[in-house]
Amino acid sequence: MIGGSTPQAELATMSVWPDAAPAITSEEYLARTRLARSLIEGLGADALIVNAGASLRHFTGVTWNPTERLVALVLPVNGPPCIICPQFERGSLEAELAYPVDLRLWEEDEDPTTLVADAIGPGAKLAVDPLLPFHYGERLRGLGLTLMDGAPVIDSGRMHKTSAELALMSQAKAMTLEVHRRAARILRPGIRASEVKRFIDDAHRALGASGSYFCAVQFGRATAFPHGLPGDQQLEENQLVLIDTGCTIQGYHSDITRTYAFGDVDQEVRDLWDLEKEAQAAAFEAVKPGALCEDVDHAARRVLEAGGLGPDYRLPGLPHRTGHGIGLSIHEPAYLVRGDKTILQPGMCFSNEPMIVVPERFGIRLEDHFHVTPDGAAWFTEPQVSIDRPFPVATA
Repeated sequence: MIGGSTPQAELATMSVWPDAAPAITSEEYLARTRLARSLIEGLGADALIVNAGASLRHFTGVTWNPTERLVALVLPVNGPPCIICPQFERGSLEAELAYPVDLRLWEEDEDPTTLVADAIGPGAKLAVDPLLPFHYGERLRGLGLTLMDGAPVIDSGRMHKTSAELALMSQAKAMTLEVHRRAARILRPGIRASEVKRFIDDAHRALGASGSYFCAVQFGRATAFPHGLPGDQQLEENQLVLIDTGCTIQGYHSDITRTYAFGDVDQEVRDLWDLEKEAQAAAFEAVKPGALCEDVDHAARRVLEAGGLGPDYRLPGLPHRTGHGIGLSIHEPAYLVRGDKTILQPGMCFSNEPMIVVPERFGIRLEDHFHVTPDGAAWFTEPQVSIDRPFPVATA
């Protein structure tokens, strides 16, 4: 399960994922805009503006990232939605739209914010995407619009995943777990972290993803730093290995971490690994509709504090939140952290990763994801079995 193979041997037996999840349909995109209209009205706004990025993809299917040029959806409570876009990008935009919308196009020497104001009328109340650049907001305010926080509209829609979204996320996570399994098999004394990262990227591509969305490979002392250390480590016998990676399928993310022993490790490490697993399980068991996000964080910390760690964010212990929402963004609302009183509801998706850090020595992070069900929670991926056995069974 750990070691005994090579990157070449593993890649030779990998192929494109056989059971691909269907794409999001135009009907589902339109349903998202209908829900948003009702939320915009409930907020007391006349329209919503959504900047390029994950939220624009959520509403329109357009996959563009934000740049210095304004590309945004303007969604009024009444009337047709429109997209503000540079004139020269028209063809590319139309090729990606999931359904027809009005296009309001601007030339390079024009101010695109005037098109937003014209679309919704003078004196309108505009709910603003939190990721819209500040300078565009100021220009809109200068044109006589009243700006409001649009996060409640955007977050509410994106937090609650449909069955189609859950299927895409399930595929992404299953693929990454298979990549993890293969990566464990190529480990050997002297292998560099960069070689493992290259293999993980190649393995994601072999399964049909566009490569790794991100990848962290940490050995020994570097595992004590949640996001690693600079440099290209070499693996030694009897070290702890921490690998955190993920991919995207049609924009939906995976993000899975495994921590395991390469050879033998101290009993203290093994005992804290068991405590980490217990904390992850306690967080999972705390999930139920009607509970608060912060309740899940409390559950994990109670286990760690009973084991002599912490309290709070003190080290040795858990230096960060227990988990984050995930979907079209790898980190998105809501968050499993003290103070987040968002009510858990079916369809919400989270990481579960109550990491233990022993400063300057080692860290242990087990990260799997779950979605909230009517009865509690369901894992996307089965948690790690033990420090010496990273995977329950072979998945391919």
